[in-house]
Amino acid sequence: MAVIANSWRFLRYMERYKPDAKAMMKGAPDYPEIQGTVSFYQTSYGVLVLAEIFGLPVSKDDCRENIFGFHIHEGASCTGNEQDPFADTGGHYNPGGCEHPYHAGDLPPLFGNGGYAWSAVLTDRFKIEDIIGRTVVIHSNPDDFTTQPSGNSGIRIACGKIL
Repeated sequence: MAVIANSWRFLRYMERYKPDAKAMMKGAPDYPEIQGTVSFYQTSYGVLVLAEIFGLPVSKDDCRENIFGFHIHEGASCTGNEQDPFADTGGHYNPGGCEHPYHAGDLPPLFGNGGYAWSAVLTDRFKIEDIIGRTVVIHSNPDDFTTQPSGNSGIRIACGKIL
């Protein structure tokens, strides 16, 4: 119980301070309702990634989970083309050349709750200075953490540049 209480205090503490980096998320043209923020806090244990996302698609099929792939990508722009509006985000951030799911930019999936998702994860796979100027992407499907090179996580439905 003490671990839970300390974790909650840690999150409340972090919410009071300005993040070291932030991405304002915006949906693709087919998903204009998606918006939110992903905040990054450098700590002595690694980077705390806090995501709050609104307007995610909601499945009408009870057996199809509302789970979305969530990654930091190499690219520096949330631009693209008609077929892939976020094509310029490139692949997953992977400075070590590791196989998926061991890319530095691989993050746990977002679990949608009626179109809303909130997530917090602590990772030591990167530092804030490593990701400034890169992009964070939400995908249409959950990451299977197996398929190469990107986990078969579907199309890119939202993007934000990390500033």
